[in-house]
Amino acid sequence: MLTASALTGRREGVAGMLTRAPYDTLYQGFRWQVPERLNMAAQVCDDWAEKDPERVAIIDLTGKRQETSYGALREMADALALHLEAQGIGRGDRVGVLRSQDAWCAAAHVAIWKLGAVSIPLFKLFQLDALSTRLGDAGARIVISDAEAVDLLQQVPGVAALVPEEVDLPKGRMAPAATGPEDAAVLIYTSGTTGSPKGALHGHRMLLGHLPGVEISHDFLGQPGDCLWTPADWAWIGGLFDVLMPGLALGVPVVAARLPKFTPEACARVLRDGGVRNVFFPPTALRMLKAEGCAVPGLRSVASGGEPLGAEMLDWGRRAFGLTINEFYGQTECNMVASSCGTLFAPRAGAIGRAVPGFEIGVIDAQGQEVAGAEEGDIAIRRGAASMMLGYWNRPEATAEKFRGDWMLTGDRGVLEDGYLRFVGREDDVITSAGYRIAPAEIEDCLLTHEAVATVGVIGKPCALRTQIVKAYVVLKPGVTGTEELARALQAHVKARLAGHCYPREVAFLEALPMTVTGKVIRRELKARAAGEAAS
Repeated sequence: MLTASALTGRREGVAGMLTRAPYDTLYQGFRWQVPERLNMAAQVCDDWAEKDPERVAIIDLTGKRQETSYGALREMADALALHLEAQGIGRGDRVGVLRSQDAWCAAAHVAIWKLGAVSIPLFKLFQLDALSTRLGDAGARIVISDAEAVDLLQQVPGVAALVPEEVDLPKGRMAPAATGPEDAAVLIYTSGTTGSPKGALHGHRMLLGHLPGVEISHDFLGQPGDCLWTPADWAWIGGLFDVLMPGLALGVPVVAARLPKFTPEACARVLRDGGVRNVFFPPTALRMLKAEGCAVPGLRSVASGGEPLGAEMLDWGRRAFGLTINEFYGQTECNMVASSCGTLFAPRAGAIGRAVPGFEIGVIDAQGQEVAGAEEGDIAIRRGAASMMLGYWNRPEATAEKFRGDWMLTGDRGVLEDGYLRFVGREDDVITSAGYRIAPAEIEDCLLTHEAVATVGVIGKPCALRTQIVKAYVVLKPGVTGTEELARALQAHVKARLAGHCYPREVAFLEALPMTVTGKVIRRELKARAAGEAAS
């Protein structure tokens, strides 16, 4: 358990954790301050509602502009919490949240945490199989959703949909449960290369652990006039805990804007109408803006994470935004562990940034020893970081495998030189496409349910725009012929059962897949084949 100690450099009057000082001073003097009693509902809602209830929390630009104050957000969360309590939801119960960016999405998480229950962020893009897998594994019986998701959720066994706008919610106050930092609060499912997605279980210290990295990735977020937005879904850890919840905790208005499709025109409209000054752009969004030659003046900070940008993109960012894009690094299991910060130190070509105060990053060998100099190794994070997961839900073996001694393995390879972290590549086969982490095994399992498919191997094919696209190499059953029509049918099969962002954009038909003697697909051979196709 993390222990409480004095924080270095707290800004007066702001709920942040850092102040402007040389990087070395911030890093060396930082200590986590984790109180014995901690509930994220108080951090993101109730504390502000008590001292400044009219302060704007969320600006919703979907349809007619609507502002939600901290006082109003607390009323929404309290009413929903009272209703959930009446439905038998209590401490430790898991409750899904399947909503787009809007005030009720934020209120849903707050309500769940007030009860000491555990929220499960869910993508609106998920279809039946993806939802059933996650909700079934979590043992959830209620999902807070919008009206359009009700029909889908009714097909998930043992799960009831709750649409707050359609329920006569009770009125009254609900104080946050007396939880501690290690008490479970959030269960976020993350993709892996084998088996079904794993649930990373986080405690109420999770938000505290994100704040230092969020602050420096936005050049000390929380300055007068700051207003925060991301096109990333709030079901992704990057949208929920790199933007929404830190913004609410810091008293920074967060813009909610549901874009059916990201376009430079739609982006410009959100920035203008929302008065946005601080943006988290996934790399794919930046590439789309660059491809259109867009210039976006008036921003104070731009952060990006999920995939390395490269020198060319950073140079373009300086011309387009008039500032340096701050890259950051982390993963669902332990997020915001490294970051650039233009006001603290100059970026280094090819490097993501430096360790965020409160995190110790190492590049280690197979024995768990830090490698010397500029030697490549496994990127790892020292135990004790506040944003580190409690463990994988109901998977003690997988949790144990995630650690090597005192280090949590990220599954990435990198180099740590003069304190700057350079990402080399993934150790595993998870596909990174347009900022999403996509599990090939889940797509393979889905394709195998199609009547025409005998076996399949799924990999990520290099793509200049999306980093990678999903490509499926399919072996068909005897008597079935591979056609363009069948390829489209297989794509639709995945779209309908998993999610629109993870369908195979390319389908190739093979006579046989490269296999090991134990029957496992040799992905490196498929990757080499795809890389050759991309290069030709």
